[in-house]
Amino acid sequence: MCIVTQSGMFKTTRNKLITRPVKTLNLTANSTFLKDDSVNKTPKYLIISQALRDAIKSGKAKPLEQLPSARQLALQLNTNRHTVMAAFNELIAQGWIVSQQRKGYFVAEDLPVNSSQQVKGAAGIATGTETDTNETASFNWQFTKPVDSSAVQVKPDYRYNFAGGLPDIALFPFNEFKSYTSEAFSRPNINELNYGNTAGYLPLIEQITEYLRRARSLINREIVITNGSQEALYILSQILLCSENSVATEAMGYEPAWKAFKSAGADVVSIKQDDKGMIPSALEAAIERQIKNSKPIKLIYLTPLHQYPTTVTLPVSRRHAIYRIASEHNIAIIEDDYDHEYHYKCQPLAPMASDDPNGLVIYLSTFSKVMFPGARIGFMALDKTLSKAIVNYKTIINHKVNVPMQDAIARWMKAGDFERYLRKATKVYNQRRDFMVQQLTYYQSLGKVKSFTVPDGGMAMWVEVNQSAEKLAKQALGNGIFIQQEGQFLIERNHSQDCFIRLGFAGMDIENIESGLKYIFTLTEHEGNDVNQTNPNLI
Repeated sequence: MCIVTQSGMFKTTRNKLITRPVKTLNLTANSTFLKDDSVNKTPKYLIISQALRDAIKSGKAKPLEQLPSARQLALQLNTNRHTVMAAFNELIAQGWIVSQQRKGYFVAEDLPVNSSQQVKGAAGIATGTETDTNETASFNWQFTKPVDSSAVQVKPDYRYNFAGGLPDIALFPFNEFKSYTSEAFSRPNINELNYGNTAGYLPLIEQITEYLRRARSLINREIVITNGSQEALYILSQILLCSENSVATEAMGYEPAWKAFKSAGADVVSIKQDDKGMIPSALEAAIERQIKNSKPIKLIYLTPLHQYPTTVTLPVSRRHAIYRIASEHNIAIIEDDYDHEYHYKCQPLAPMASDDPNGLVIYLSTFSKVMFPGARIGFMALDKTLSKAIVNYKTIINHKVNVPMQDAIARWMKAGDFERYLRKATKVYNQRRDFMVQQLTYYQSLGKVKSFTVPDGGMAMWVEVNQSAEKLAKQALGNGIFIQQEGQFLIERNHSQDCFIRLGFAGMDIENIESGLKYIFTLTEHEGNDVNQTNPNLI
């Protein structure tokens, strides 16, 4: 005879494991009444039925979800099985649950709603996500930090996704990387799995240090590994800024960085830029103006290699001018080098941090563009004194880094497969950039594209269109196509010319780039119509 026992959330037998969950339901809110008959003269089966009904109303048990068996619930509530059966029968009569022969009891698909209750939206009581206004929590939360909505979130399921910073995850060598992940778990450094080393996993720090020396001419820098570059921006904001400071940034830029600065109370000051990037004279004027306003600029945030979003490279002369201005006014520079790896025409300019005699440049980069955003590995290369302060603050946020992931990346880099993959990805992205140039040249001949910049590297292109960029982006989104338009990158939104869009070419193959562009530049021909119905041959 096969003996059945309960083990955790599964039923087990002597011979095998049956992977059917044993359903449990938390009714602790009614535990006093359920366990003590002297508390209430109401029959216990009615108390149980009320507790179950409340659980269904609150969403603890959802429509079509199986309830615990009468025997299981009786054991849980320390009562008689027949009492639970009576409670179930009461709920069946009221329409809250249904019984299926040989299967058990299930929450009804269509729940009864009292006339005094109002179903909110499609969810309502059925999902438990919204309840009657009388049941809504009324606690008055007092927020001390801004909690407005974040920048545009890129969904993973667009028909065509032209987001400018997305790598093609399909290119990533998962099987190869899996072997390094397996090594990290099969031969771990046990001591590193305990608390400590908040700066990062030492072997990965060593590999990054070596890589930066060879590939980016960065030496004598302390490395701190972060949960992506956004965490680095937040930490820097918290320890370097306050409500009495300002941050200077390019007129068009990266909104999540601005939000990090503002979270510390700092103002974000827009510095005029042109087709070469930030204008040094405009920076100097802003510094003087902010001193008079008693909110001096304490940080300059730059994306000098491939300016975000316009992709232009800040010339050496301007880099030197900005550095000189920063030195004279004792202002630090955050250099966000988010996609340095991808260069096609020639070797890219070395980071500003590689020529930093005063140690005022804070260098940021990330593995998100090389691997995938979900890896959440970024890093800072900075002055030793600042490094110590950052690590101390980082300890408040998190006691430990993700050792297995960092260990796997360190092994990947040490074996040489990291740079081998970089060469492969760079070649593919170069081909996609060239193909997009061909496509845009074609649409320029049709009068749909006015001009565009061919970047020497990076993952996106800055394109001027002969129509409203904002309207085009909205139309595209309505048809499952994600593109970004000029207004989304401006600190001062009213300065938009409303004619530029940013098109990423790295994240999609050539066939999808062609189809997506064809779809985009056909939208205005069929304004207000479903493009796919108008011309089914578009995709």
